Amino acid sequence: MGDALLKLTAAAQAEAVRGGEVSAAELVESHLERVAEINPEVNAITQLLAERAREAAGRTDRRRAAGEELGPLAGVPFTVKESTAVEGVPTTFGTPRFRDLVAPADAPPVARLRAAGAIPIGHSNLPTLILAGMHTRSELFGDTVNPWDRGRTPGGSSGGDAVAVATGMAALGLGNDSGGSVRVPAQFCGVTGLKPTTGRFPADHRIPGQGDPGPASQLLVTDGPFARSVGDLRLAYEVLSGADPRDPRAVPVPAYGEALPGPVKVAVVADPGGHGVHPTVRAAVAAAADALRDAGYDVREVPDVPRLDEALDVYGRLTVTEFAPSWPVVRELLGEGGDRYVGRILERTPPASADEFMKLMGVWLNIRRSWAEFLDEHPLLLGPSFTEPPVEPGLESRDRAGWDRVESGKRLCTVTSFVGVPGVAVPTGTADGLPTGVQIIGRAFREDLCLAAAESIEDRLGVLTPVDPRRGARTAG
Repeated sequence: MGDALLKLTAAAQAEAVRGGEVSAAELVESHLERVAEINPEVNAITQLLAERAREAAGRTDRRRAAGEELGPLAGVPFTVKESTAVEGVPTTFGTPRFRDLVAPADAPPVARLRAAGAIPIGHSNLPTLILAGMHTRSELFGDTVNPWDRGRTPGGSSGGDAVAVATGMAALGLGNDSGGSVRVPAQFCGVTGLKPTTGRFPADHRIPGQGDPGPASQLLVTDGPFARSVGDLRLAYEVLSGADPRDPRAVPVPAYGEALPGPVKVAVVADPGGHGVHPTVRAAVAAAADALRDAGYDVREVPDVPRLDEALDVYGRLTVTEFAPSWPVVRELLGEGGDRYVGRILERTPPASADEFMKLMGVWLNIRRSWAEFLDEHPLLLGPSFTEPPVEPGLESRDRAGWDRVESGKRLCTVTSFVGVPGVAVPTGTADGLPTGVQIIGRAFREDLCLAAAESIEDRLGVLTPVDPRRGARTAG
């Protein structure tokens, strides 16, 4: 029963709990057993919340026995990135300095998943302070392993959640993304992931005792879910969407917009900016394009995305300007070698003056306008989340060439975070034993269009996970 439960979608798991076919206690216990077997191999889950999860499952089963209506995610286990608050549990950010920083309340997305019946079973690993690089390695918890190949990074900064979902230790994961931190791990680990429109999900990224972040951080970072199927991603999206008084940025936009006159146009850009793309990634984009054509989409290759290099430059200047004053303190928290990634950014990109910063904010709006016009003509954009197959761990911190490769590889993620539009990462298959994937980018607040297109790709190209890192073999049903 345990293995069979793990292979079910989150929707099917919740349906089985609601229907009494399986208890929430059994569902949680099967995942805890999987964690005991697999986590020592991959080191994705950092703080296991076993007793808390069992207690929550017991409450769910008592509610069902009493005839109460259960939520759409009843009993479904999920993981939470170490930077996102779970009530009563330290939010460590992977640094020893915060190991006792106990969260007084759930962050809004955790609270919403709980309200839908889902059960947090653990925190998940990340690069220290989310700043030590793309590879998921924290000073407090060590390295997380890609379940497909130990010699490749799982990506980051939400790599722990991607690995937990890919290996069947959780049905859903909750990460965040400011330039690929959900979508790159999704591509590298063979799962689906959503970076929503800025303002779609409420969030709270404050460190207890600290104030709110500056404008760049407020507008760039979005929480987003992982799942093994697009259907489960859609279910999490529906639960997480909507306004919340704890986050004045979140807006009450309906989760689903009006249907577009068909066929829906999809622009294809396999090599954003013309900086190069690996043949297996180009092939993944081509396979996804063929799948969408087969599904009835109007798929067209276009010369490029709007103003990519300019956007990357402005993104860098704004974030460095906001971050530079705190760097001396932050650097001490990153541990040995953890400062190399950000250090190289600061070497290359000088902070802006006050006058320059104000002008850059204007350019930011102008670039967003260019993207809005582009997506008005092409409601969807198909491209890579990362322009190479999964790279070796720590490449971005090794030397300048490695840093350049990683920054270039995730460039389409960076620019779409910068302009605030949604993106859904979806697998397309495997190449040389590693997962391949693409992302579908859409108009602001049209995640529904992205999810529909991603599901059309999944319907034709299949689901890759869960996988067992002990065998290196695909175990998806």
